[in-house]
Amino acid sequence: MTLYYTLVFILLMVEMVSFFFLVTPLPFNLRRRLFHFISTSDIIARTQYTLKIVFVFILILFIDSVNRVYRVQQDVIASNASGTVITTGTDRTEIQARKFYSQRNMYLCGFTLFLSVILNRTYVLVVDLLAAEDKVAAMKAGAASTAADSSVISSKNEEIATLKAELKNKDTDLATLRKQCEGLSAEYHKLGDQLNAKESLGDVNSKKDL
Repeated sequence: MTLYYTLVFILLMVEMVSFFFLVTPLPFNLRRRLFHFISTSDIIARTQYTLKIVFVFILILFIDSVNRVYRVQQDVIASNASGTVITTGTDRTEIQARKFYSQRNMYLCGFTLFLSVILNRTYVLVVDLLAAEDKVAAMKAGAASTAADSSVISSKNEEIATLKAELKNKDTDLATLRKQCEGLSAEYHKLGDQLNAKESLGDVNSKKDL
């Protein structure tokens, strides 16, 4: 295996490990911090840009390997159609070896490109899932605060109703006291009139005696 196909194989292994890491169930807080770091890190952004360029080269290798497989297949078909065994330069074993290596390289580049697409899509879905979970948590917190506010408002309304009832009772007590005061004042004036009448009657009797 040549150097660049060895690098492609290493990249394929890295993608497999990354995909396994993405689908591994982790605690929510740890996963959120990790993906927040990945989304905001400049190093990760530069690495992603570099990988895009690498995948372009892998796509070129994939096209070249498909072309090689096609050419080897055409050679096999030509040799079978002629009915002759190629013995000069390249025999059937070498053609089969070329076919094997070309197919191996094609599958290697193809799986690497396919897994890169799957990995990117999985990453986007996980980020969207975390964003949705954050929204749900915020909505729950808002609902809890609203419920707390409504309970506080209801308790305040109950306190206001209690104060209104106490004020009404005090108004009733004041009205009762006012009536009692008016009654006492009327009794006082009545007694005063009676005393004045008695005094005036006593003065008249005393004058008659004189």
